[in-house]
Amino acid sequence: MIEVSVRKGEIAVTGHAKSTVCGAVSCLFQAMVASIEALTEDKMEYDIKPGYSRMIYEDLSEEGKTLVDSFFIGVCGVAEAYPENVTIN
Repeated sequence: MIEVSVRKGEIAVTGHAKSTVCGAVSCLFQAMVASIEALTEDKMEYDIKPGYSRMIYEDLSEEGKTLVDSFFIGVCGVAEAYPENVTIN
């Protein structure tokens, strides 16, 4: 089971699921981080490991917020398609 946890200033993704689902969530998370780095001047810290990814941030620009929103649109679609494999808290 993959769990996506959202707290003020933090997004964490933990756990594993079947490879298709795991790959989709991992790709979405990594694309979000890479896009924020490449397209904004927002400051963040992140850690990406097998079974655990986390991004910590303070104030995001409007562009950064849009990229985070895009991540959630994608991950909610994966959770909807595979509810037995992904939860969002």
